[in-house]
Amino acid sequence: MAGTKRIKTALVSVFHKDGLDELLAKLNAEGVKFLSTGGTQKFIESLGYECQAVEDVTTYPSILGGRVKTLHPKVFGGILARRDNEGDQAQMAKYAIPEIDLVIVDLYPFEQTVADASSSEQDIIEKIDIGGISLIRAGAKNFNDVVIVPSKAEYGVLLDILNAQGAETTREQRRMLAARAFGVSSHYDTAIHGWFVK
Repeated sequence: MAGTKRIKTALVSVFHKDGLDELLAKLNAEGVKFLSTGGTQKFIESLGYECQAVEDVTTYPSILGGRVKTLHPKVFGGILARRDNEGDQAQMAKYAIPEIDLVIVDLYPFEQTVADASSSEQDIIEKIDIGGISLIRAGAKNFNDVVIVPSKAEYGVLLDILNAQGAETTREQRRMLAARAFGVSSHYDTAIHGWFVK
């Protein structure tokens, strides 16, 4: 298959955990290593899978009440590094940046929070996802090397691929998921913009 890449390490950062079990089970069976933060890490471990904390990679804690968790060069370097670029590879080695081959994100529920009449302005602002949307854009930008799953709506898409061909994806499949990722990003930002200008 053209441009086939193997998934070895997955960064999982999701708000809603429902529907994730089957995908994680298949990835684990394929020998994929997990990397995560906070509640998602606890959820993965509760299923009996090993999961490395992002903080162990970055050597930096989650700060500002969880506003900053994944925003770090060791995370984004691992996603954005071009695997066929000698300069990128040399810098990854120099700064001990791990390759991240798969990014699974489910964003904070901004629209649902806006729709809830009991939500305060502060509640709504705190549901503006920063790290998640950045992970989506980074994974999608580097689709040549990275698989991006930008919402729980795409869990089944990746699961079908894994069931058909193991932990390997084609460039065409990664590009298709990147297109979906920018669709998720565009919709999310449009909803936020709409709230600000209402």
